[in-house]
Amino acid sequence: MAPNATPDTSAPHVTEHAITVAAPPAVVYDLVADVSAWPQVFGPTVHVEVLEEDADISSAGGEQLLRIWAMANEQVRTWTSRRVLDPRSRTVTFRQVVSAAPVAQMGGQWRVEENDDGRTRVVLLHDYRAVDDDPEAERLIEQAVDRNSRAELTALKNAAELSESREEVHFTFSDSETIAGAAGDVYAFLDRADLWPERLPHVARLDLTEDEEGIQHMDMDTRSPDGSTHNTTSVRVCFEDRQTIVYKQLRVPVAMSVHTGRWVIEPQGDGTVRATSWHTVVLDPEGVSTALGPKATLAEARDLVRKALGTNSSTTLRHAKKYAEGLHAGS
Repeated sequence: MAPNATPDTSAPHVTEHAITVAAPPAVVYDLVADVSAWPQVFGPTVHVEVLEEDADISSAGGEQLLRIWAMANEQVRTWTSRRVLDPRSRTVTFRQVVSAAPVAQMGGQWRVEENDDGRTRVVLLHDYRAVDDDPEAERLIEQAVDRNSRAELTALKNAAELSESREEVHFTFSDSETIAGAAGDVYAFLDRADLWPERLPHVARLDLTEDEEGIQHMDMDTRSPDGSTHNTTSVRVCFEDRQTIVYKQLRVPVAMSVHTGRWVIEPQGDGTVRATSWHTVVLDPEGVSTALGPKATLAEARDLVRKALGTNSSTTLRHAKKYAEGLHAGS
């Protein structure tokens, strides 16, 4: 550089993170490509929505437009990204279309490469700039990118190496109630989780804070039938216009590695609404042994988790039904 030259402060920062995975490249690539499963694979990812995509993207590749909600420096950030998937080269290139401050621009690429020893090397590249090239903002972005990249690569490795037992540890179920009341009243009951200790018998304590309207953090103590309590922390993204709330537990009981879910309220066309609680769970085999004993099977753990979560969500739905139908009767 010439002595009087001015440094190019607009040049993006570039980072590279990598990990080796004991699984075939096709398995690893599919986990990166399938964004619908990201909340169950990647710890920081709370929720992903596909806004647009090419029709045959799963087989031929192409472009996607996504909206992503994820944890960064203990807050939920949301942004819109465009991805280009190339199954032949096993790359996924991404670029944020609408970023969240303090990020001015961010992009990068996933590269899934086959090693000579049959294992897979995954490289995750990022390039980014902060708003106004602010040094403090750049430091915070660097911390978030480093923390999330390491967490995502470790999670990807774990998910890929457990892919053969996925059907045993991964399951989804739901519980529903038909309610003769207004969808808005049912939604309000579910949205106002800060009132759940007064309204629900299984909620002993709940602290609720909001980063911004519609993004909630919950710290909750839940009573078990035997009188014991267990603590969970969750983040929720609330879509009042769609009468839907999605959530992810950040601290889960020991038998689970992941728990995500959503509340969905759907008008039925006959004056009633159907409220459904969905749960998706990934069991932790080591945690199952710790919690239930070394002889416990994954099937037994699935049944116990299904019963515990289903009992609590069904109780919540019954109380939401009573609340909404009571308001409807009084109107």
